[in-house]
Amino acid sequence: MIKRIAHVGIATQSIAAASEFYNCLGLELNRVEVVEDQKVKVAILEVGDSAIELIEATQEDSLIKRFMDKRGPGLHHMTLEVDNLEEQLAFLREKGIRLIDEKPRQGAEGSLIAFVHPDSTGGVLIELSQPAPEGLS
Repeated sequence: MIKRIAHVGIATQSIAAASEFYNCLGLELNRVEVVEDQKVKVAILEVGDSAIELIEATQEDSLIKRFMDKRGPGLHHMTLEVDNLEEQLAFLREKGIRLIDEKPRQGAEGSLIAFVHPDSTGGVLIELSQPAPEGLS
């Protein structure tokens, strides 16, 4: 069901400022995208078969902005890639796992995403992601 750790999401005040550190490590921004529905801008830095996702709020009422107001910038979530998000959510519901998103919603790069509540994961915000079919991202 789980294919891999797709990325780790890091909340930041500024993608440009945060990326300076990762550039020092030899990582470069591959893609930057605004996800209007989530009121964020995301930047992807690929690391082998996984990635680091830098997340910057684009509006004051963004969930990322509220997260940073409470906790400051830093680790926000871990994303696990799945083959079939609908099936994965149904499986988790059957197991009594608390979900933030009952249904998939649109994520970056044409993916479908859903979040699992940290109350059910030992305190870690988990994002499940089903990549867009080839050629549709």
